[in-house]
Amino acid sequence: MNNKTVKLAVFASGTGSNFHAILKDKSLRKHIALLISDRPGARAIEIAKRYDIPTFVFNPKDFKNKIAYEEQIKQEIDSREIDLMILAGYMRLIGDTLLSVYEGKIINIHPSYLPNFPGKDAIGQALRAEVDTTGVTIHYVDSGMDTGPIISQEEVLITKEDTLESLTRKIQAVEHRLYPKVIKQLMEDLT
Repeated sequence: MNNKTVKLAVFASGTGSNFHAILKDKSLRKHIALLISDRPGARAIEIAKRYDIPTFVFNPKDFKNKIAYEEQIKQEIDSREIDLMILAGYMRLIGDTLLSVYEGKIINIHPSYLPNFPGKDAIGQALRAEVDTTGVTIHYVDSGMDTGPIISQEEVLITKEDTLESLTRKIQAVEHRLYPKVIKQLMEDLT
């Protein structure tokens, strides 16, 4: 082990609940070098400011196309020598501009037991399908929608009494425990 300091960038578009769960782990917090958000009003930005984490906030509409804003993201990542990118509620597909350079260095968390219920509203999809279980999946990002190689998964039981709100809480409890654990394991592999 060479004692390399691993630097993390977190991508978030919304409330930042997974981002906040990562920050609560002090051993991870010191490694977060950047928050990237595509929504200037995202609550995740407020969380980053509270913890004195640098941010790169952009509005995709201010750029000519996806290539243009991903080039800007790439510059931000390279200037900070980021080792691992963590998607935590980032609601955009990562394009080839980033994937071609950082493949295998971008991970995502998804609120279902993939390959079941990829994409948006995975919790609602599971409820409407009336299945007994769903779960949480952490995977590497590839060019597809939640199709990258799986790193870790955990099932979550669905009861007849579950609502969208109650199932969301159950899934988030697993996410907030599992994501920091997996990030730490991946960081160990980088040192």
